Amino acid sequence: MTDLATIQPAIARALAKRGYEKLTPVQEAVLAPELRDADLLVSAQTGSGKTVAFGISLAPTLLGDEETLPQAEVPLALCIAPTRELALQVERELSWLYGEAGARIATCVGGMNMTTERQNLRRGAHIVVGTPGRLRDHIDRGSLDLSAMRAVVLDEADEMLDLGFRDDLQFILDAAPDQRRTLMFSATVPSGIANLAKRYQNKAVRVSTAGEQKQHLDIEYRALSVAPNDRENAVINVLRYYDAKNAIVFCSTRATVNHLTARFSNRGFSVVALSGELSQNERTHALQALRDGRARVCVATDVAARGLDLPDLELVIHADLPKNQEGLLHRSGRTGRAGRKGVSALIVPYNARRRTERLLADARITATWARPPSAEEILARDDERLMADPSFEADIGDDEKAMVAALLERHGPDKVAAALVRMHRAGRSAPEELNDAGPVAAPGGTYAERAPRGEHTPIKDAVWFSLSLGRKQSAEPRWLLPMICRAGDITKADIGSIKIHDLETHVEISGAAANRLQAAIGPTGKIEKNVTVTRLDGVPEMPARSPRPPRARDEFASAPVREARTDWPSDEGRREKPKPDYAKKRPFTGGKKRDDRPPRDNAYADRKPVARDDIPANATPGVWPYDDVPPAPKPDFDKPRAKSAKPGKPGKGAARSDAGEARPAFAKDKKPKRDKPDFKAAAKPAKPHRKGPPADAARPGGGSDAGKGGLTRKPKG
Repeated sequence: MTDLATIQPAIARALAKRGYEKLTPVQEAVLAPELRDADLLVSAQTGSGKTVAFGISLAPTLLGDEETLPQAEVPLALCIAPTRELALQVERELSWLYGEAGARIATCVGGMNMTTERQNLRRGAHIVVGTPGRLRDHIDRGSLDLSAMRAVVLDEADEMLDLGFRDDLQFILDAAPDQRRTLMFSATVPSGIANLAKRYQNKAVRVSTAGEQKQHLDIEYRALSVAPNDRENAVINVLRYYDAKNAIVFCSTRATVNHLTARFSNRGFSVVALSGELSQNERTHALQALRDGRARVCVATDVAARGLDLPDLELVIHADLPKNQEGLLHRSGRTGRAGRKGVSALIVPYNARRRTERLLADARITATWARPPSAEEILARDDERLMADPSFEADIGDDEKAMVAALLERHGPDKVAAALVRMHRAGRSAPEELNDAGPVAAPGGTYAERAPRGEHTPIKDAVWFSLSLGRKQSAEPRWLLPMICRAGDITKADIGSIKIHDLETHVEISGAAANRLQAAIGPTGKIEKNVTVTRLDGVPEMPARSPRPPRARDEFASAPVREARTDWPSDEGRREKPKPDYAKKRPFTGGKKRDDRPPRDNAYADRKPVARDDIPANATPGVWPYDDVPPAPKPDFDKPRAKSAKPGKPGKGAARSDAGEARPAFAKDKKPKRDKPDFKAAAKPAKPHRKGPPADAARPGGGSDAGKGGLTRKPKG
């Protein structure tokens, strides 16, 4: 045991009772005397015992020199975890660690009954463990009092920032007293954690253990290359081969988790699922089933990749490859914890080989490349386990002797042994037959040297097949290759040369794959709707090319051959031809039209003579022949014109034509207006005449208006 003088007596007794004989490096590092009251920023690899480490570090702050804690009134310490499972796990670890000190621990976890949590806080708790969102809800509602808080612990702080809890963390830390210890524990320290430490920690001490530089020494990494359609079968074979007490299969989506859970259950595995869509109660029961041994396989998303501690977890399978190196390290860190050995197996489709190599290189991990266990290897491993069963080494009990003697006497030793083998194999799932996934990498994790392009390496025991399509059907290797692989359940590594001819295609396939292809296509030989495959004997010969079709025009075929000219001058005596005048560069004229013709004295000298009646024949060109004729008088527009009154009557207002005759006034561009009937006026009653008495006119019905209600004007006076 490590020096107990630096550990609180109550905590030391709890560690001894738990069976701790040696502390991990990170647990010893936080026990340094200078770190007793300091803020800490601790980074250590996953599975190194960080929960017990910060529990030991909190003891001097909470207990002081006392053996036990005082009566619980308000919380003294707050532990924040990113996920529900990790928060409940921290609560379990602190319960036994502070059991001798009489600590009361309450949880505030999302998905649980909030009323029950509020009642537990009201009764009093020394340490509160919870997730950021639920803790903030309790602070807002006033059920969580942080006035007496002495220490705040952030477990897996980098994961909380990745999950988007930055605002909640800042709210909780701002609500806590300034005079407190702040401990941050994380597997990595990115820039976000460093900035958070500068803001909320007071002269924090950076603690990193030597084990951080040696990632996962207790984990054996294996990269298993498989065909893409054999990934699920490979996972089943890996589970059967290792036969671990507990195993986790990581998937990338919830739909994949549900699919694999159903398939493993049908194959006889005791399996549980763990994903974000499950309630907290279901997730708690799933983890408890793994711890109790009622389930041996857990199919989970990355929600189980952080902080989850299962004591008997021996195998981690990456059914879907992790997205980055942090995901790989945290997934694999669920096994190989606290000095225990474990295996991390990556199921790698051959088309994701390069990406997996880069992922391992970034994580500084050296993995062993191999193929998944075959059915023969799994059955042989089952027989080895049966032979090494410790039950054979135990002595025969007194109550068993009579039954053993009766079995041997009645059935004989051979039949008894055969019955034992059958019973041993009866409860196990049958292994899967896997396809060959291509070449395995060299020990260094790289591909073997490829053959130079253009040089074909013949396949051993190759078989040639003929496909009923060729160049005329637009056959191309880029879609022929996947079609053959799908039809025969083979890989591209089993296919050699592909020779495309006019009406058929020859394909070279290895012997074992050829048998699978022939068994898959059946006697009909059809792999597609119009594609038939036929097995050939030996290497096929190149078929003769079809004759070239005749040309459409016969005159080209009978055209004489033109002889080559021999009178061309040599290059030495050849001269360049002079360029024409229009090719010369002309000067810029400033955008004006330029006339290259020379100026002439008489611009009309080259015009043809035109006979005109008004020009004398003896007139001099360019001279006006009528210089002596006086010009015609200009019209006087200021003088008023005489006007006529009406059509036919000369005078004012009459318009005249060119002949001097008067025309009607309405014979202009405008048309005369036509009289339209006034329907509104006709609808209204006639207004009485106000000047003088109304006329006694007769109405259409006969008689006058007098005495019939007609309007009359009363005389004045």
